[in-house]
Amino acid sequence: MNASGSIRIFFLLCCGVLVVSKPVSVFAQSSADTSKADSQQPAALPDGQHDFDFELGSWKIHLKRRLNPLTGSNTWVGFDGTSVTRKVWDGRAQIEEFETDSPTSGHIEGLTLRTYNPKTHEWYLTWANSKDGLLVPPQIGRFRDGTGEFYAQDTLNGRMIIVRFIWSKTDTKVPHFEQSFSEDGGKTWEVNWITDQTRVSDGN
Repeated sequence: MNASGSIRIFFLLCCGVLVVSKPVSVFAQSSADTSKADSQQPAALPDGQHDFDFELGSWKIHLKRRLNPLTGSNTWVGFDGTSVTRKVWDGRAQIEEFETDSPTSGHIEGLTLRTYNPKTHEWYLTWANSKDGLLVPPQIGRFRDGTGEFYAQDTLNGRMIIVRFIWSKTDTKVPHFEQSFSEDGGKTWEVNWITDQTRVSDGN
């Protein structure tokens, strides 16, 4: 799913966000905590290679999309359709085909490529829209305690924004996805894209 359907500039995560692909802590430590931390080995990050296995297979999609985000608009439109996700690279990557229609707002057909970096334990979520066929720079992030958060920098109507993806309910048959925009560096967020999925087959 695309953030704004236009150009996405990559490798910025805000508020616990990354500017490069190496993890960076955003929490300050006291001098006592720092000295203690220096004497300890950092906790190993969990292997997240299978975090998106829940997406494998075929789904019915219900999409709600806010029109004119970050303008004060509260007008939403609904779409219904399907998605199919297949694994590649023996499960270290996925390709999702996404297609929905709205009686009033037309057709959305896209493709999401998900790739996993085992060195950084991060996923890269890269979208392409069938209207132009361009793969845009990825949202980057990982899952913690069953919730996935992914961030990137983008532009909207000539303004720089931060885009956030959140995946939740991934241990159920109705995974939930939300896309939000922030124009104040991540202090506040406005949700503009919500999808709920219902599994229709287990064919992985």
